[in-house]
Amino acid sequence: MNETPPQVNPWIVALSVVLATFMEVLDTTATSTCIPHIAGNLSATETEGTWVMTSYLVANAIILPMTGWLARFFGRKRFQMVCVAGFTFSSILCGLAPSLGWLIFFRVIQGATGGGMIPISQAILLETFPPEKHGQAMAAFGAVVVLAPILGPTLGGWLTDNYTWRWIFYINVPVGIAALMMIQRFVFDPPYLRRPSERVDLWGIAFLTLGFGTLQVILDTGQREDWFASPAIRTWTLLCVTGFVLLIIRELTIRNPVVDLRALADRTFSTGVFLMAGVAFILYASLILLPIYLQTLMGYPALQSGLALSPRGLGALLGLPVSGTLVQRVDARFLIVFGMVLGSLTLFDLAGLNLYAGYWDIFWPQVIQGFAMSFLFVPLMAASMSHVAKEKMGNATSIFNVMRNIGGSFGIAIMTTLLTRRQQLHQSHLVSHISGLDPETQQLLAAGQQWFIAQGADPVTAQQRAYGAIYGMVHRQGAMLSFVEMFWLMAVLFLALAPLLLLLRRPVQRAPAAVD
Repeated sequence: MNETPPQVNPWIVALSVVLATFMEVLDTTATSTCIPHIAGNLSATETEGTWVMTSYLVANAIILPMTGWLARFFGRKRFQMVCVAGFTFSSILCGLAPSLGWLIFFRVIQGATGGGMIPISQAILLETFPPEKHGQAMAAFGAVVVLAPILGPTLGGWLTDNYTWRWIFYINVPVGIAALMMIQRFVFDPPYLRRPSERVDLWGIAFLTLGFGTLQVILDTGQREDWFASPAIRTWTLLCVTGFVLLIIRELTIRNPVVDLRALADRTFSTGVFLMAGVAFILYASLILLPIYLQTLMGYPALQSGLALSPRGLGALLGLPVSGTLVQRVDARFLIVFGMVLGSLTLFDLAGLNLYAGYWDIFWPQVIQGFAMSFLFVPLMAASMSHVAKEKMGNATSIFNVMRNIGGSFGIAIMTTLLTRRQQLHQSHLVSHISGLDPETQQLLAAGQQWFIAQGADPVTAQQRAYGAIYGMVHRQGAMLSFVEMFWLMAVLFLALAPLLLLLRRPVQRAPAAVD
């Protein structure tokens, strides 16, 4: 453990760990698009089918914060290889699952093994590259964080439509084997990484499991269960709060915590973590809302709505090399401001959409938004980690990625709930302005009835269809107004995060200082 590891080209190391991470993130988002197909194929309801995602996310959320400790306990390379091998093997089992129950069980294993890949990969990259090249390393990692969630839904829809949902899991096998072989050959543990000598913090693990596990269940099922109107959600919330309170007390009062929360005492790191959560809130919410708009209001099929997000990936590909280079020459805080302002402008642009928007009205905001995201993830990760000591990098990346996941989950849960509630409000408001005594309404109803009669309907049926058409117009307009409000709200939230950059210290271009 104290031997100096062999010298390996850092870009080969980067390829080794990024390949595995890309597989995990891509699979997570690809699975989300085929839940109805999985449920139907396994003779389950769509509500039951959602546990295919919930089970994975819960297991992932539990493992993610303790990844730094697990890497020290088992050895970083060994733990990374176990994660990749476990994820690959559980992918095979998911593809072979004969029932929904078995699929959920295998997804728990997949989530537990996949949860450690992202923070360990990020820690390895930051330790392998010298501080002056952290921007380039984070550009490689940012390609995973930004591109995989965009490509995942498209790939998932294509595989499901052309083959079967089981291939979403089978495609992980060759990628996982290649990543496993490369990690075995090119990744080595640093000499300062030592196994903790104290006893395992079992109480910390228990409280962490209770807090993060119940939080993920709440966020994933809250909208379906009508939030706190549901006794189950209220019970989960009580357990969640209890778990987090006990976790914080426990981890701040023992010498060898499973999650070292003391890292948050560093102002730059804690500010970066909060900013990352805010950016993920907006990014993941927009990734969910735009396909909903395209499918429900514009009539796009699932695959086409996924493809409509692909221009964001094009923008990210253009921006990542630029931001990775500039972060070494320009104060990262200026780059983050640029990304926030540009991202906000694209959301204001999307807030101008209507029911007659064309493809290019979606295309260009997506390209620019992808470009803006590359100026957020890369500089933010580099700036946040620049004051963290190498021996504490594993713990720091675990906390950083936990907050990214939590921010994304909150964004999806809150914005989809607001979308539904505001749609109901707008619909009620529009209906209140429609009256059978209103001449314009009567004229519209008569025109609709005559049109349906011309299509071959009898007068009674034509009248019913005319009423239905008017209601459909009201429903679509109410939904469109709610989408406009959500995009506008996310644009404002982007700008509201900007003042927090004043709390970030200028990133250092030397060996990182230790976090107290």
